[in-house]
Amino acid sequence: MNAARRPIVALPETRQLDVLAGLLERRDVDVVRCPLVAIKDSPERDAVVTWLTRFCNEPMDLFVIFTGEGIRRLLGFADDAGLREDFVAALAKTPLVTRGPKPVRELRKLDIQPAHPAVAPTTDGVIDTLSDIDLEGKRVGVQLYGSDPNDKLMAYLASRDVMPDCVAPYIYASKSDDEAVETLIDRLAAGEIDAIAFTSKAQVERLVAMAERQQSVERLKAALGRVVVAAVGPIVVDELAALGVSVDTVPDDDFFMKPMVTALVNRLQRSGSE
Repeated sequence: MNAARRPIVALPETRQLDVLAGLLERRDVDVVRCPLVAIKDSPERDAVVTWLTRFCNEPMDLFVIFTGEGIRRLLGFADDAGLREDFVAALAKTPLVTRGPKPVRELRKLDIQPAHPAVAPTTDGVIDTLSDIDLEGKRVGVQLYGSDPNDKLMAYLASRDVMPDCVAPYIYASKSDDEAVETLIDRLAAGEIDAIAFTSKAQVERLVAMAERQQSVERLKAALGRVVVAAVGPIVVDELAALGVSVDTVPDDDFFMKPMVTALVNRLQRSGSE
């Protein structure tokens, strides 16, 4: 990276893009905005409302919550269906397993504390936590990560004779048009960008899908190998590792944007002084 100019960081974020861009720009970093995915309510509205009604009327013994976005979307569906009060009351009575700090933060807004925060903010962490809980004959709900069926968790629950009651309250949809994504890949490959900050697994998947369509996956991997790659947490780290890309910076424990920005800026400053 040329120390004579401000570093340039690509941002695939969508929902909190302005917030993330502001955090970096206040630290003398230029940003390239390229939101790769949008988060939308599940089109299967009736299925989600049916699940909410069941959750309110037939108390579950355990509810596994994967994302803060999931809680927000479920509350939105509950509002529309006139079920918010009943849903919040049912949540407060149900032992909750949470993967990572984001669902905990959303639950805190409702004055609810999870009984079983996962030992690590990953599917493996959820499974490790469940291994210490008696599930025999229990009704277990699972809020899925987007529309990902989470085969690993489903296989684990099946091994313990549990048939989970799953809900998928949101989906990921493409946000940037294909040309903008192609341009981002080209700029990464041309060395015009110093770093990229991933805040979700879906962003990596979208970028790789476009590279596959261009038959340029190896070109993308080489480009990511030359820039500073930041990830918000271990799930994104794992997704990049599956692509063969090493992450240069990730928060130590607080998997939020501010710690990621701090770690990234520190890394860029070290690179600039070398």
